[in-house]
Amino acid sequence: MDAGMDIGHMTPRRPYLLRAFYDWLLENELTPHLVVDATLPGVKVPLEYVQDGQIILNVAPRAVGNLELGNDEVTFNARFGGRPHLVIVPIYAVQAIYARENGAGTMFEPEPAYLDMMDFPEEIDSDDSLIELESDVAVEHTEETPRPRGKPSLRVVK
Repeated sequence: MDAGMDIGHMTPRRPYLLRAFYDWLLENELTPHLVVDATLPGVKVPLEYVQDGQIILNVAPRAVGNLELGNDEVTFNARFGGRPHLVIVPIYAVQAIYARENGAGTMFEPEPAYLDMMDFPEEIDSDDSLIELESDVAVEHTEETPRPRGKPSLRVVK
């Protein structure tokens, strides 16, 4: 073994573990959910569903389309409140994967490669269009009329 290859210089293990746990949960007919730190740079999720800086995403095949569990990011299409969204989650923002039914899964520990990435978000700072898009979404959400509260009223039409 090369003495110069310590664990700090290896590629991050999170994407590999994420894919393995995802496959394992599906094989056991469970519903995989991701816990994401929505405050980190590069995370593109519907802001109205973020609570305490986190969002929990159902990534079961029936809930998402075009799911890609890549080495750098997780991407997929999903509907939130009936509206379609492209979700982009950098791997460093994925905190855990677990099964909705029984909590089986894992939390991810910090890895040196991701700490370095978060210290230098050069790529994100240079992309002004993404920053503008995010601020438009936030403005759009604040201008919405509040949803009526109380018991929903549906009736059968014959």
